[in-house]
Amino acid sequence: MPVIVVANPKGGVGKSTLATHVAAYFAHQGHQVMLGDVDRQQSSRTWLSLRPSQAVPILGWEVRQQTRLTPPKGTTHAVLDTPAGLHGKRLDHVMQLADRILVPLQPSIFDIYATRAFLDEVLAHRKSSRVPVGLVGMRVREGTIAADQLKAFVATLEVPVVAYLRDTQHYIQLAAHGLTLWDVAPSRVEKDLAQWRPIVDWLQGAPAPSPASST
Repeated sequence: MPVIVVANPKGGVGKSTLATHVAAYFAHQGHQVMLGDVDRQQSSRTWLSLRPSQAVPILGWEVRQQTRLTPPKGTTHAVLDTPAGLHGKRLDHVMQLADRILVPLQPSIFDIYATRAFLDEVLAHRKSSRVPVGLVGMRVREGTIAADQLKAFVATLEVPVVAYLRDTQHYIQLAAHGLTLWDVAPSRVEKDLAQWRPIVDWLQGAPAPSPASST
């Protein structure tokens, strides 16, 4: 059973946006998906409570801080939205559980510096677990200094960039109703769905795109 972990030590970088969209993608493929939330803010759980009954179902994953992370029986795909500051034994277990780890990162100098130490720790753990780790640039505005700084930073890392997602109100507006890009007419969000293609391909085992094709 694939377990996708979305992690970053910095709050407000887009973990819940990424986690809910990954869960919704798999649900729309006909899988029984559990979305777990161990973040204190419980953003993913709140999103689930807003999801309309007629939408493709995504079930909650009851995860407590003091217990081991074990997906419920019958789950075919699991997505875990992790808290800020994930490290130590908790990170050890997540690395053992995860099949792939997505790290969202916004083009902010504060986010960049906060993420570097975490990636170093993840890569140190990965030497034994070999879990694929991929970066996703969130709320990226092409042609800005911030976007250029982000791309210069990720070029120094051992972790591939899976995709860059543009800064758009679609994510905010849909989240307010418990929805994702996958839940609305494709014609409404065509450009955004195109940006998600390399992410869903990577989640299913494809290599990350080359730097030139991910911009």
